[in-house]
Amino acid sequence: MQFERMADGSLVPLPSKHVDTGMGFERLCMAIQGKQSNYDTDVFQGTIQYLASKSGQNYGDTKWPDIAMRVIADHIRAIAFCIADGQLPSNAKAGYVIRRILRRAVRYGYTYLGFKEPFLHELVPLLAKQFSGVFDELIAQEAFVAKVIYEEEVSFLRTLSTGLIRLDKLIEDCSGKILSGDDVFELNDTYGFPVDLTALIAREKGLDIDEAGFNQALQAQKARSRKDAGSSTGDWVIVREGDEVSFVGYDENQANTQILKYQKVENKTGLQYKVVLETTPFYAESGGQVGDTGSLRSEKTGLKVAIVDTKKENDLIVHFVTDPRIEELALEEAVIAEISVSRRRAITHHHSATHLLQAALQAVLGSHVAQKGSLVNEELLRFDFSHFQKVSDEEILAIEKIVNAKIAENIPLLEERNVPITQAKEKGAMALFGEKYGDFVRVITFDKDYSVELCGGTHVPATGEIGLCKITSESSVATGVRRIEAITSQKAYELLREQDQQLSELNDLLKAPKDLVKAVSQLIEQNTSLQKAISGYQAKEMNALKGQLASQISSKNEVNYLIQHVQVPHADALKNLAFDLQTETGSLFCLLAAEIDGKASLALAISKDLIDSRGFHAGNMLRELAKEVQGGGGGQPFLATAGGQNPGGIPNLISKAISTI
Repeated sequence: MQFERMADGSLVPLPSKHVDTGMGFERLCMAIQGKQSNYDTDVFQGTIQYLASKSGQNYGDTKWPDIAMRVIADHIRAIAFCIADGQLPSNAKAGYVIRRILRRAVRYGYTYLGFKEPFLHELVPLLAKQFSGVFDELIAQEAFVAKVIYEEEVSFLRTLSTGLIRLDKLIEDCSGKILSGDDVFELNDTYGFPVDLTALIAREKGLDIDEAGFNQALQAQKARSRKDAGSSTGDWVIVREGDEVSFVGYDENQANTQILKYQKVENKTGLQYKVVLETTPFYAESGGQVGDTGSLRSEKTGLKVAIVDTKKENDLIVHFVTDPRIEELALEEAVIAEISVSRRRAITHHHSATHLLQAALQAVLGSHVAQKGSLVNEELLRFDFSHFQKVSDEEILAIEKIVNAKIAENIPLLEERNVPITQAKEKGAMALFGEKYGDFVRVITFDKDYSVELCGGTHVPATGEIGLCKITSESSVATGVRRIEAITSQKAYELLREQDQQLSELNDLLKAPKDLVKAVSQLIEQNTSLQKAISGYQAKEMNALKGQLASQISSKNEVNYLIQHVQVPHADALKNLAFDLQTETGSLFCLLAAEIDGKASLALAISKDLIDSRGFHAGNMLRELAKEVQGGGGGQPFLATAGGQNPGGIPNLISKAISTI
């Protein structure tokens, strides 16, 4: 490390310079143990020898199986540690990285070790035992981590199988000896096929792949991604010297301060400024709690700009501003930083309720419950936790009852700052997902026998201030991870008031029955009975209509056809009518059109013998015909449906269909 590269490309020497030797733990083990490779050390050999035994191969004999074992032994550590730390595989951000690493490991096992069934999850117990006393989080969550990995493997192996079917079709349709770069890219991007796997399978079929074309498609995608994420960042403008930033937001809602530096950033969302203050009451987004908003104003001139967000960057509290007048404000000797107090209060209610909720979840569901993510803002609290089944309605009620009982107790907050982390752990303090902890931590306690947690967020002085907590939803986020959403205080009151209003209106509609639930149940039963009766009448009408239509079947060019504008109650009736007529009549091309709710509805059914002998395809043909009614659709060769905005085009559609035959 020698220079800082500025926005204009110039290099500024750093005050301190150093050389990174790359002497990590694995390389140190290699040197001490006298090995030629990291993978020959005892750090990896336990996993590698397990894979060798499972695959029936000897490690060290064959190039590609050896590479596969090394890749898997390396990747399983990253996968397992990250999941144990709370980062689940997903399609976005860090979760996407985990998913890609996992799928890469599975592909190597599938291709070079013959593992056609899930296998990665079997390595978790081995890994947990190896890192006992070093990373005990993996032992504590061994079953959870293995389950998540297993479900990911099952899902990807299914995708892999689908991709193989797609690859076989591409090879079958390939007119030359080279599989196109676009096809290779599709397999990689959509099905997760690595280029070498596609090349290997293609070579078995006597084909090569267009690697240059693949690379071109890959670079085009990267260029699109760079364009979407493109931004221009200026250099930091130093207004005043100073690196120490003081946070006073636990005790103060505003502070007299100075702007130390700011940076201009332009991206697809527009222009914004990053601002660093000497002293700030603004809480930076962390541990699931969103950043504060508020304002900066000049004590002298009254100039005021809004702070729209606050985040941490490189251990600095960075305030985000979209008003360019911040450059004028930076010249002022003193500014007043003030948070949005009402917003902070609502966030604080939700954050403290999250602590109460986690303790209640463990009390009702079990000690296996561990936080896997959270969001705390002014609108709601969202809490993700490890649990392998749906939380029942009875359990939700029990959890809610415990939380509200703790709120009613008005338990005072015990806040301890700068506690040695070893001492905090001895107290049984629980860490919250998303936080980073140093040697000294902040401990938040609401009753030492109920909720003791490490947390850097803002909290109520006593639980009674939360008022009320209402759980609004429970759902699945990922394998073994459930999500609860809840609201507190004013938001909870508003929800209950809205529900009360709905009940009152429902009561009025039903003429104030003595038993509202019974009255609604009877209404539903009556409605179900009437629907059955209507369906029966409609079925009779459809049978009669089917008989009429069957008598109108015509023949042209040795094709029986029925192309009619009919009246039916709904689109399903139209589709079923066309399908039934085709089933009961040989060599039939049956196209029915109807106007339903002011729109065109179409159904086309074609007998199998016409598909085979004439090359008819209902989906393709109807997609073209639907243009006459300003619509579109599609389906299978024997049955397709479509809709359109212009039912007035149905006569033209019918004429076109007859001419097609």
